Amino acid sequence: MPALPPVLRFFLSPFAFLYGTGVRFRNVLYDKGLFSSYQAPIPVVCVGNLSVGGTGKTPQVEYLARLLQPKKVAILSRGYKRATKGFVLADAAATAHTLGDEPFQYTQSLPGVRVAVSEKRAEGIQRLLQLFPDLEVILLDDAFQHRAVKSSSYLLLSEYKNLFTQDYLLPMGRLREPRAGARRADAVVVTKCPAELTAEKQAQVREQVRRYTRPEIPIFFSQIVYGPAVPLGRQQTLGNRVVLVTGIANAQPLVHHLEDNGFTILRHFDWPDHAAVTPARVAEVLGFFAAAGEGADGIVMTQKDAVKWQEPNLRELWQEHPVFFLPITNTFAAQIPSFDQTVREWVSTRVQI
Repeated sequence: MPALPPVLRFFLSPFAFLYGTGVRFRNVLYDKGLFSSYQAPIPVVCVGNLSVGGTGKTPQVEYLARLLQPKKVAILSRGYKRATKGFVLADAAATAHTLGDEPFQYTQSLPGVRVAVSEKRAEGIQRLLQLFPDLEVILLDDAFQHRAVKSSSYLLLSEYKNLFTQDYLLPMGRLREPRAGARRADAVVVTKCPAELTAEKQAQVREQVRRYTRPEIPIFFSQIVYGPAVPLGRQQTLGNRVVLVTGIANAQPLVHHLEDNGFTILRHFDWPDHAAVTPARVAEVLGFFAAAGEGADGIVMTQKDAVKWQEPNLRELWQEHPVFFLPITNTFAAQIPSFDQTVREWVSTRVQI
């Protein structure tokens, strides 16, 4: 999302002031204990951000879930834009329609992890503990501003090219709450870093971030790593002339990855984040692919997009076409203690209620 021009920011500043005042007042009520927060009897790691979308929460949550196994881990998400309400536990009949795209992706990528959605996270945690008394860790997906739950640890994500330190409150910018909210974090991960990030640049970013965090917390740097293309339908090989389909907050890292690896993007269907995938949209993509003839080798998307294409009413439309997704994970720059060591320490400590 490009930055707004200064003149427009000026006219929006009164609205940002009012919004920020409301958020600050709410946070004070929680900080002073005037609003109550539920704390679970087991470690709960909250993963979130200060800004709206695009910081890489989904691969980070997957990384944590894999890191913490063989502990018994559950992921609790809001289930944004799902068709259901209340607490829903993922089962064999779950789809992106019933859970939301990210939670359904977790069910596909993390078969040993319990996945549930609930708008009320405190209620969701209690239901999970009732259903699975042997749970050892719960990961809260995108819940940094959900103060009705007091997590045992808070992991704050901020994208390298859109650091919260340079951003503004809604609607002037993309911040959900003032930068001072970073003081709740127990660690910060600067995500989507370039591969060539130097120690000097890391130090500069740390200096910016530490203006708003507690001085003792660690600041880590992560990079997106794309895996080989995975066919959604029948097994096939992907050529280098592709149609790209995305419905995510920021598709530019994927665009750059494809271009840097010799792919030619014939057309990019760049839909809004969490956009619904309808038969009409699938037909539009397939129509362009067919019109390209032998000039097009495949249709490529993220794993988050792919889970929505797997709805039964959509699969029959594309299953004979070469459709692929690119899985992603994180890798962390070396430092002591490491990110893995820090998180393992969080969940090894008994929760004091």
